[in-house]
Amino acid sequence: MSELRNTAQGLIVLQGNRMEDLRDLTLQWLGRQPLHPLARTLFLVQSNGIAQWLKTSLAERGGEPGYGVCLGTDVALPARFQWQAYRSVIEAVEGPGRVPTTSPYDKSRLRWRLMRLLPEALDNPLFAPLARYLRDDDEQRKHYQLAERLADLFDQYQVYRADWLNAWEAGDDILTLAGNRQLPVPEEQRWQPALWRMIGADLGQEQAHSHRGAVHRRFMAAAKELSERPDTLPPRIVIFGISSLPRQTLEVLASLAGISEVVLCLLNPCRFYWGEIIETQEVLRRYARQQRRKGMPAELHHSPEQLHLHAHPLLAAWGKQGRDYLQLLSEHDNTDVAAMSALLDQSVDLFLSPPTDTLLGQLQDDILHLRPVAETRELWPALTLQHDASIRFHCCHSPQRELEVLHDQLLAAFAEDATLEPRDIMVMVPDINDYAPYIDAVFGQFAPGEPRHLPYHVADQQQR
Repeated sequence: MSELRNTAQGLIVLQGNRMEDLRDLTLQWLGRQPLHPLARTLFLVQSNGIAQWLKTSLAERGGEPGYGVCLGTDVALPARFQWQAYRSVIEAVEGPGRVPTTSPYDKSRLRWRLMRLLPEALDNPLFAPLARYLRDDDEQRKHYQLAERLADLFDQYQVYRADWLNAWEAGDDILTLAGNRQLPVPEEQRWQPALWRMIGADLGQEQAHSHRGAVHRRFMAAAKELSERPDTLPPRIVIFGISSLPRQTLEVLASLAGISEVVLCLLNPCRFYWGEIIETQEVLRRYARQQRRKGMPAELHHSPEQLHLHAHPLLAAWGKQGRDYLQLLSEHDNTDVAAMSALLDQSVDLFLSPPTDTLLGQLQDDILHLRPVAETRELWPALTLQHDASIRFHCCHSPQRELEVLHDQLLAAFAEDATLEPRDIMVMVPDINDYAPYIDAVFGQFAPGEPRHLPYHVADQQQR
């Protein structure tokens, strides 16, 4: 094993404040660490839009980055790959057929099982809240809607609260919170543990322990016994463009890092240590790759109110998910920063200041350098907002009107910048299924060749 490969024994974290820089750094790492020509690299992404953008970046050659063609790459969503990893590792240790191809606890299958079990449960006094809701539901419409919501709830529990399900399965109606604090399930919610046990009893002894929480425990035990990579797992896994991952997924990736090369590209808006502007700072202090910003008074951590005022307010108000993710990541980050930086001829902590001639650039630079509001006001000169369109807010009365305004704004952007292409633009919405009909109505009304036609593609839409 070469020296380059030795650096890959553990979870590798590349971080930066711009997605484009992370992409370039990732491509540079792939170029410095070539695999066998027939070996495949697996990219885990958050959406199909990111997957398409990444594939295009790999294939582009007109300008940097790019290799002219995109071959030997697979793209998957984390949840699907996680179940594949469960099957590969457990069956490599315990034998084939030990993990079902599809879990009986999958949301799409659990919905119908709950639909059948709910009427049987309503006679139990624990289920009185559900019985009140389902009263006078002759058409079973409420039953179906409730079953669908409960299937989604238990699916989320399997990902983020598997410890709760394991306790409920053992007959303990408790909730485990941060700091290993345990509280009893509130009396009005005790139907949830009871319903979970009903699902297990209905599945039978053989399938009752096939939910993700139980399978995850088996995977972690099997991974410790694994000495070589199963053929069904890729030699390299790159996690790109994912804003956060649950603990289970990070534990799976960390366990696989001993047999596969696992590279996690972390989009981090701030180069300095910013855990103290919000709670659980003592845990985040373990994340040693981010240092305290010079000039921040050390005694500020004794006063949360002063910390909030001293840090950037947007990072303090909207940074909870990033903080929790950094907290989890700090437990598994084994990157040898010095060795990796030497191999790449640049830092693996790629934090670059954006141009600051616009309001958006100044905001990004303030977050990057963890500037408080008072310092920001002193640093930047006043901008003429009439000529600065980097941040805009449009008040619209409906989703269709939002799309109409977006269409007009895009036409104006293309008219202003001749180098801008449709593939350079990604539009994010809260729920693509709610917006999809309006997207087709607004963007699809103009045929190709018409002056107002804009080519578009709707990604991540679920089947109905």
